[in-house]
Amino acid sequence: MALRRVLSALRPGIPRLAPLSTAPASREESAAGPGPVPGRGSAEAVRPPVPTVDFGNTQEAYRSRRTWELVRSLLVLRLCAWPALLARHEQLLYVARKLLGERLFNKLMKMTFYGHFVAGEDQESIQPLIRHNRAFGVSTILDYGVEEDLGSEEAEHREMESCTSAAERDGRGTNKLEKQYQAHRAFGDHRDGVISARTYFYANEAKCDSHMETLLRCIEALGAASDDGFLAIKLTLLGRPQFLQQFSDVLTKWRCFFHQMAAEQGQAGLAAMDTKLEVAVLQESIAKMSIASRAEIEDWFTAETLGVSGTVDLLDWSSLIDSRTKLSKHLMVPNAQTGQLEPLLSRFTEEEELQMTRMLQRMDVLAKKATEVGVRLMVDAEQTYFQPAISHLTLEMQRRFNVERPLIFNTHQCYLKDAYDNVTLDVELSRREGWCFGSKLVRGAYMAQERACAAEIGYEDPINPTYEATNAMYHRCLDHVLEELKHNAKAKVMVATHNEDSVRFTLRRMEELCLHPAGHQVYFGQLLGMCDQISFPLGQAGYPVYKYMPYGPVMDVLPYLSRRALENSSLMKGARRERQLLWLELLRRLRTGSVFHRLA
Repeated sequence: MALRRVLSALRPGIPRLAPLSTAPASREESAAGPGPVPGRGSAEAVRPPVPTVDFGNTQEAYRSRRTWELVRSLLVLRLCAWPALLARHEQLLYVARKLLGERLFNKLMKMTFYGHFVAGEDQESIQPLIRHNRAFGVSTILDYGVEEDLGSEEAEHREMESCTSAAERDGRGTNKLEKQYQAHRAFGDHRDGVISARTYFYANEAKCDSHMETLLRCIEALGAASDDGFLAIKLTLLGRPQFLQQFSDVLTKWRCFFHQMAAEQGQAGLAAMDTKLEVAVLQESIAKMSIASRAEIEDWFTAETLGVSGTVDLLDWSSLIDSRTKLSKHLMVPNAQTGQLEPLLSRFTEEEELQMTRMLQRMDVLAKKATEVGVRLMVDAEQTYFQPAISHLTLEMQRRFNVERPLIFNTHQCYLKDAYDNVTLDVELSRREGWCFGSKLVRGAYMAQERACAAEIGYEDPINPTYEATNAMYHRCLDHVLEELKHNAKAKVMVATHNEDSVRFTLRRMEELCLHPAGHQVYFGQLLGMCDQISFPLGQAGYPVYKYMPYGPVMDVLPYLSRRALENSSLMKGARRERQLLWLELLRRLRTGSVFHRLA
């Protein structure tokens, strides 16, 4: 089957999971056992105290900014907080383009919104800003911000075409995916309800190749301008999303099957890493389903594949979707509605299989190029109907490229109810297999869309019920990762947040865990044009800090700029504080005769 062949191709040279004991191994036991995690224990060395940071010191926060840039920031942030303007911003931009012409319109945008939120038009023009910010302690996450300005009907048509199989389109087949992973015309334009993330629509394979070439040039430009930069990538930019949806359906069904077996063994509701299935009972349950003979089933669960513990956890279970095991050809799961067994792995046409292979090849080309020039890749999270596959493919790349240090970073969305399970599983997997963990923790960018989709289509809302619950989940996930960093000097985390309380929480936990910024294990990230009062004080105190820097021609990043404006309106509390600090610094310069502020 297509998916099985792809999984096999991804696996060469990947170590098997280490045999498990009958009880969860402690960190110290993991470090002492065979195949230790690189760098574990080295973080225990005595270090100087963690530097203090004053987020209210406007002189330090805006030391890198000229006075006219402060005025522009005040103007842009104030306009972003004007509801009447935001409600009609697309019409106003259209009228301005018609009245001014493209040349004057571009100049106006560069003086205002574009100049505030975007790094430049091409790989050359962004380099002065990269070097300027670096001089003030802030590094770069380069973000290719170009999107097609499609009409809603065209976007919907492309999405339905790219997420539907050839068999379904010509009437030869039916869609057996769970409804969460099917394409729905009502949500075909997946830009709706998204205010802080780039969105892409599949056109053809040639367009995906063109995107890859652009990203390769980004990697080269970033490598030339910085020795510690990241490039942000979205997998929907690199191939047909049908594969991501179908593979996500496979992974989710297999995980649900595990939890179904866990419920039968009286372990419903436990955290993912606390759930352990008794192998003997599991074999009996599977035998009753008549998936395979008892001898074959016993052959799947051997010490070679699962260790000697006599139990199976979710990581062991997930590793069974693999052509190394004889289980692959039998992968069947019960349909939740009918109770009938159905094949887990889907069939693809020859062309669809080729498209899937090309997506993986493009990922590989980018990772190899990034390794050559010393740039790291940060794989952005996307909608939940793509995300299980995206996370799985990112983990496969981490296995291959995160051997000496984290070159590939996954993204964990903490507004999801299962975020803590996802984080703990990935941390444990990196421990067992001996590669370097790297993650970006975010709250999430698709909340409104995810909620509307779940309510309309009829499946459980995957999002935490309140903002407070998401904050609690964010801090819980972050705390787990920071505990891992204490014992593993090569693991890294990017704390991507505009929330000052979350930054303070991180600094406090770093001090308690003796994680000094000189260790370069904890990074902080904010968007260009937002929360400079957090980014620059952190950078000047010696913390690794990054700005997400989108770039591209003015007309091509207008969709991105629209969402930046909308995001600022949704973050009124933080933006209000930022405006207050900008005013204070502007008044200080007027009062002290420092209007012609010299950058130093």
